[in-house]
Amino acid sequence: MSEEKKKKKGLFARLREGLSKTRGNMTEKVDDMVRENRKIDDDFYEELEDILLMSDVGMKATETIIDELKRRVQAGHVKDAAQAREILKEIMVEQMDIPRPPLKWPMVMLVVGVNGVGKTTTIGKLALRFQNIGRKVMLCAADTFRAAAAEQLTVWAERARVPIVKHAEGADPAAVVYDGIQSAKAQGADLLIIDTAGRLHNKKNLMDELSKIRRVIDREYPEADTRCILVLDATTGQNGLMQAQAFKEVAEINGIILTKLDGTAKGGIALAIRQELEVPVWYVGVGEGIDDLQPFDAKEFVEALF
Repeated sequence: MSEEKKKKKGLFARLREGLSKTRGNMTEKVDDMVRENRKIDDDFYEELEDILLMSDVGMKATETIIDELKRRVQAGHVKDAAQAREILKEIMVEQMDIPRPPLKWPMVMLVVGVNGVGKTTTIGKLALRFQNIGRKVMLCAADTFRAAAAEQLTVWAERARVPIVKHAEGADPAAVVYDGIQSAKAQGADLLIIDTAGRLHNKKNLMDELSKIRRVIDREYPEADTRCILVLDATTGQNGLMQAQAFKEVAEINGIILTKLDGTAKGGIALAIRQELEVPVWYVGVGEGIDDLQPFDAKEFVEALF
């Protein structure tokens, strides 16, 4: 087996392991229905709907999946529950498979999300990931309100061996971003990752702050491809989805990073995100390790789930 295949197999194993709680909550219950050789009737669909909702797939995505399953089962004259399971998998892959736009350099990643979702850790892992593929990375500590946020990010900068731009606690976030951009340009960085404050309870302040940061980026770094990435904690389920909708109101979200998937039985939130937000999941976190932040692949995700 080639090194590349071994690496891919290892990543898949970690994804599969990370989704074990969701598998127990969702797919094992689906498998029980298949083993019972259930008749595909209203009761079958109703039970399947309950299983999806219990896994935090969400009402909108669940209805879409069940309606499409009914349509395909009817069109194909499917009588076998095992065959219906395979059709279900295909539908789930299609639901989540939003293509990510290609990466362009230089790039600015504006990382948003409420406190406690693993935002700073995720930024550190992103820095290591892009550095490992030969990109010159710089961090910018624009979360100047949370005590010790800059120090926490500095630990990751040291671990990843990348430069960091920071100011004193309480400084103007837009001023930190301005300095970060000047440093990134001066040092020829490919990627500037900006940490931001996660004060969602005060949406007006957050909106003003993010708008100001975005204006500074657009004015000072027009040649950069700017992406706003939202970090969500998978263990918060539907609550995380509400956070995402609130952030979408105050900022243009280009992608989602779903953390702590290994700690939840409700990994169906990945499907809910796709249906409710129509924003692609870029990466998923399935553990504490550096390599446990993985690019999201809808087909691999569903395979690992089943």
